[in-house]
Amino acid sequence: MATQKTHTTNFINTFIEVATDCPVQLAKFPQIKTDIQTVANIQFEMVAHNPYKYTSDEVIFQVFVTKNKITSTTLQLEKEIFFSKGHACFRCSPLTKRYGWGLHCNENGKIALYALESDEYKKLSKDKNLTIVKAMRTTKIK
Repeated sequence: MATQKTHTTNFINTFIEVATDCPVQLAKFPQIKTDIQTVANIQFEMVAHNPYKYTSDEVIFQVFVTKNKITSTTLQLEKEIFFSKGHACFRCSPLTKRYGWGLHCNENGKIALYALESDEYKKLSKDKNLTIVKAMRTTKIK
């Protein structure tokens, strides 16, 4: 029996800059508007409070688990199914597109957020040892 391909959203030694059409000049915290957490809330809570603890895959899967109320009894099966197909990476995250947060992925694929206006963001965006990519634009180029 052939094994299914496993997809990943992880980057190594990469810095994801905010999108060129990001609407903010200073990083913002995603506001909780209801008792239901948004993708931005979950991602921010995990990464901002735990720099370099999680990979992109771990955060994106946790968003899926939280939003779909997955129980621990089916977690491993759900994880295998989830990663058997491709998913949007942090270049599509609301944090990098709308809220002004850059994302650094270290040599182990662990991630941390940096505010657009911070010295660390500026330093990482010019680091010749990193692959620098932009977050996806929200609007289409005409």
